[in-house]
Amino acid sequence: MAHAEKVYKVRNGVKTKQFTWRACYKKPDGSKGTEPGFDTKKLAVAWGAEQERLIKAGVWIDDTKRGTTFGEFAAIFMASRRKRGRTGGTRWDRLDNHILPRWKDTPMQAITWFDVDSWQQTMTIEDVSRGHCVSLMSTIMTGAVDAGYILVNPLFGRRRTRDTSGEAARPKAPKIKRDGGVRPEDAVRIAERLGPARGIHVLATAWTGMNWGEGLGLHRDNALLWRRQQWGAGEFACQVVRVAEEYAEYQERDEQGRKKGYIVRLEPTKNEWRTRDIDVPPFLARLLRWHLEDWPYERLFATDSGVPWRRGNWARVFRPACDGRKERPKRQGVAYRPAWEPICEGLDMRSLRALHDTMQSELGVKEPLAFEAAGHKRPGIKAHYQKPSPAMRAERLEGLESVFWEAMANVGLEALWGRVDLVKHPVERGP
Repeated sequence: MAHAEKVYKVRNGVKTKQFTWRACYKKPDGSKGTEPGFDTKKLAVAWGAEQERLIKAGVWIDDTKRGTTFGEFAAIFMASRRKRGRTGGTRWDRLDNHILPRWKDTPMQAITWFDVDSWQQTMTIEDVSRGHCVSLMSTIMTGAVDAGYILVNPLFGRRRTRDTSGEAARPKAPKIKRDGGVRPEDAVRIAERLGPARGIHVLATAWTGMNWGEGLGLHRDNALLWRRQQWGAGEFACQVVRVAEEYAEYQERDEQGRKKGYIVRLEPTKNEWRTRDIDVPPFLARLLRWHLEDWPYERLFATDSGVPWRRGNWARVFRPACDGRKERPKRQGVAYRPAWEPICEGLDMRSLRALHDTMQSELGVKEPLAFEAAGHKRPGIKAHYQKPSPAMRAERLEGLESVFWEAMANVGLEALWGRVDLVKHPVERGP
């Protein structure tokens, strides 16, 4: 129960007869809380009783937390909510580049939705990135509520104001400068241009839908496994690639958010839906089989020395194949390099993953299988009742196979990478 204690003043090291009153109350953890400096016992007892009332009502905030700034709690939050490497790095980037410069020294209790909404409208970044910044702020402030630093998160459930005037109203240029987006023909031509060791990565991404990190993490032991299911009076069988881990490239940080340099690290997949077996169309299974025979390393899509690609190094290879390059004359110490015409300017590996999903939609791949292949969680009750069937799988593989051969015909190719056909004939050996 709240009560008051005398606190005698001390002058020159000697206790005097003058005193003030100190309020005493019981904290939520059972320990004793105090607050000195009251002129009368009545005021001290009343203040202590009010703290106990707030504690009982569940709306009390410890004085040691009351003045905490957003920057101080953001550091506490990030240290206690460790995410997968790239997710944590992305959060720190948003904090360092956008959020903390404005809100670092602002007390948590002084943050209002009006101020945050007004601030996000002034940010000179894409609207989707503005939303991500506000969402991260809201997540951190919800953590502050749970940790007892503030009573309520003023950002929770609020809808941002979007600028619809001036530059914001103008349509943005598409990332890939073609009305229909990337085509299967583009993927085939780029793969042919890159050669077998790198072109197979392009084709695998476009015809399986693996993302960049999943492709880099594909181990030869998880390539070309078999799926077998009962189908009518017989059995359905097809080859699959198993996505079980992925490489992530990000800037490593310590618990205080200090940068430690960029690393490439093998991690588990993002969630349970990303861990999956993807059915592989016959043409791609054949190409992957030959790649496995020729490739000496454990990871199928790696550099010529077997280490994971870094995004910058891959861009130096991939960008000229998509965007084109100038001719380089032969000179001392430098080999001749022919010019390349652009195939699909702005194309990236994410666009190839999107191409796969687009192809599935055009082919009418059923939702249970389309969500499974993409590694997405299907929403709604139908996700519980509808499952991919052998008939769905056979229809999808037949469609993807036909799209590949149609694309090959459209670009005038009968074979890839200088082979007479897509059958790898055994090498004839002498006696």
